[in-house]
Amino acid sequence: MLDFPLWKRGWFWGLTLALTALALPSIFSLSGARWPAALPDPEVNLGLDLAGGSHILLEADPTEVAVQRLRNMEESVRSTLRRAEPAVSFGDVSTAEGRLSFMVQSVADVDRARSLLEPLLNGEGLVREWNLTVVDETRIVLTPTEAGLEAAVNAAMDSSQDVIDRRINALGTREPTIIRQGENRIVVQVPGLEDPDQVKELVGRTAKLEFKLVNENALQTDLAQGIAEPGQQIFPYAPDSPFFGQNVAVYRLGGIDGGSLIRAQASRNQDNEDVVVIQFDQQGGNRFAKLTSENVGKQFAIVLDGEVISAPVINDRILSGVSEISGSFTPESAQQLAISLQSGALPVDLTVVEERTVGPDLGAESIRLGLLAMLVGSIAVVTLMIASYGRFGVYATIALIFNVLMILGIMALMNTTLTLPGIAGFVLTIGAAVDANVLINERIREERKRGRRVIAAVENGYREASRAIFDANITNFIAGVLLFMFGTGPIRGFAVVLIIGLFTSVFTAVSLTRMWVAGWLRRTRPQDLNI
Repeated sequence: MLDFPLWKRGWFWGLTLALTALALPSIFSLSGARWPAALPDPEVNLGLDLAGGSHILLEADPTEVAVQRLRNMEESVRSTLRRAEPAVSFGDVSTAEGRLSFMVQSVADVDRARSLLEPLLNGEGLVREWNLTVVDETRIVLTPTEAGLEAAVNAAMDSSQDVIDRRINALGTREPTIIRQGENRIVVQVPGLEDPDQVKELVGRTAKLEFKLVNENALQTDLAQGIAEPGQQIFPYAPDSPFFGQNVAVYRLGGIDGGSLIRAQASRNQDNEDVVVIQFDQQGGNRFAKLTSENVGKQFAIVLDGEVISAPVINDRILSGVSEISGSFTPESAQQLAISLQSGALPVDLTVVEERTVGPDLGAESIRLGLLAMLVGSIAVVTLMIASYGRFGVYATIALIFNVLMILGIMALMNTTLTLPGIAGFVLTIGAAVDANVLINERIREERKRGRRVIAAVENGYREASRAIFDANITNFIAGVLLFMFGTGPIRGFAVVLIIGLFTSVFTAVSLTRMWVAGWLRRTRPQDLNI
């Protein structure tokens, strides 16, 4: 058991030194020293509580989801009944009281309309999203179910979380935390970002892009008062538009939205203005080409989050599916809009209900106190180990140092994040590594007291203690995995350090120290042990 061939020693030393080398850039960074630019610099990311940054709590309004579902259902019903062969004639459409109702012109078409609309009533799985009833023989009423609304809110929040994740990652920020909180809230934590307003601007924008035909014959008096004719909507110009303060009337249905976008990129046009170039997919490109071909000479509005950015006249049909959005952009605002559009639109508006900024000074103080706690604890442990076990205590101390460096090296390699609870995980790991060495040394001491020879005592000591160490770490490993699976944010940071530390502490406390002890025994052949 104490036999260590050359390949095994080379493997142990190679692994130890490689992981130790990976830890050096992080140590340089934490100590404020400069790491040579010519060398690779994998570093451990610092969490929000250590690096500082922004914490934002966003909240969605479920009633907005219900309104949006009603609009989508109205458009689906109109499209389905009109495309039927023959088309179903209907009228007197109403969305009052959160229900969609309309009158079918012929009693003979009621059953056919019911059959055509039936596929629209069920969502994914077995959820019944809408109930259909017939009133007064020809009026069809679609009422949203509570289960359907709940499923829609849940889907909207999941989609919003994905969109925010894409937007934050587009900033190049390392290890942001974006998690659901409750039914309609999302927590966004961005470590190290110096401008929290940039986060609010990015995640608070819905980025719902629409191209709507303008009713050029709308009365100016109605526009000024915000009065829309049936089937139309009134949108104001954006604050940075030269027409700010005026309104535009657009047709509510028809047009196209940004759901078909496949690319959005900040650029500059021939007039050296900052613009956002967008490109639609095949289906969206065809619809855009159809819209522009059928309305040459007419005005269409580019609407972003309920505000008109610009309302140009269609001079010629656009068949390439590529267009540009202009509107008094700066390079920064064009870049932010491009990121928002490229990430997709939020399915629901999100409101910032809580904002906290964690200063880097507080994080630096946390690091300083954490490192001080580790240093004081380590000195106390090292002193006790060397005083109690002599040479074996020295081996345990060196293994302890390698253990900490290897944890940092693995975290840098995996690009994981160190949080304040993670420092607690470090301290806990050091304690576990010391426990392992104490178990081994005490077992060796017992074997000597039983009268076994030196070699046999060391062999039995490592063999018997290793079983207890493995069993204890397996239970800790299971606990760490569960924390990582079901925990969030800093809890997961603690779990990561704990899990990595379990592997490194077992490796350093059992394998490395045994290799060193075996080497010393071969060289010196001692007749007794001072342990």
